[in-house]
Amino acid sequence: MIYRQFSRKFQSVLLGFLAVFLGIFYAHSVEPNWIEVKAIAMPLPHLSPEFSGYRVVQISDIHADRWMTAQRLARVVQRVNQLKPDLVVLTGDFVTRSAEKYAPQLSVLSKLHPVDKTLAVMGNHDAATNSTLIQAVLETAGVQVLNNQVATLARQSSHLFVAGVDDVWANRDRLDQVLAVLPSTGAAILLAHEPDFAEQSAATGRFDLELSGHSHGGQVKLPFVKRFLPPLAHNYPIGQYQVGTMIQYTNRGLGMSVLPVRFNCRPEITVLTLTTVG
Repeated sequence: MIYRQFSRKFQSVLLGFLAVFLGIFYAHSVEPNWIEVKAIAMPLPHLSPEFSGYRVVQISDIHADRWMTAQRLARVVQRVNQLKPDLVVLTGDFVTRSAEKYAPQLSVLSKLHPVDKTLAVMGNHDAATNSTLIQAVLETAGVQVLNNQVATLARQSSHLFVAGVDDVWANRDRLDQVLAVLPSTGAAILLAHEPDFAEQSAATGRFDLELSGHSHGGQVKLPFVKRFLPPLAHNYPIGQYQVGTMIQYTNRGLGMSVLPVRFNCRPEITVLTLTTVG
């Protein structure tokens, strides 16, 4: 009788340890590599018919480090190219830390081949390390960094405007500078690393869509456990929201920060197919 009770307790403890081990293995070695390609039809009220069907591929929070190597990022780039984007947008946090060591890994972004451009904005980790160096590496790779600037895309005589603000957490955003050069009509998309900036950008009434990252979707989502979310990512932490007349979308990112794990929150490549309304 005593032996049976001991045997059952031992089995329970063993199964518990096995479950924990498998959970850690999955969160560290499986899910971080299991990228979801999320396709979304995105109607923009001010979009010209010439841009209907335009494909915007968003990746975010690369976090180049010992895990996100140049080789791993090169596989992401290859996958993005397979999606045949018209435009690629990168919404910040290119490194976790030590830009001098890890920023050179971003040079593989030169292999991105959208029809038009690759555009980017800086994130809080970039601002906290060496955003000047990161921007230099990106620009050498053919990525246009929008520091409170606007890029114009053309199809025949119609235009689509893509604006970008520098990092909000570091107080480098200058929405007034963006609005000063942004034409008053035509579809406009805003790139802003921190998603909660949507409340400011939507209040202008000028943007159809804001694309953000920063939150990692929480990175770890456990039942009945509150997700860890960084500042400026509490209101719009994951997926699509309607903020006034503007749509806001938060990408879950590719890399990891703090802990090298993901659980129930797969890394994401977003494919947004723009459509007209009505």
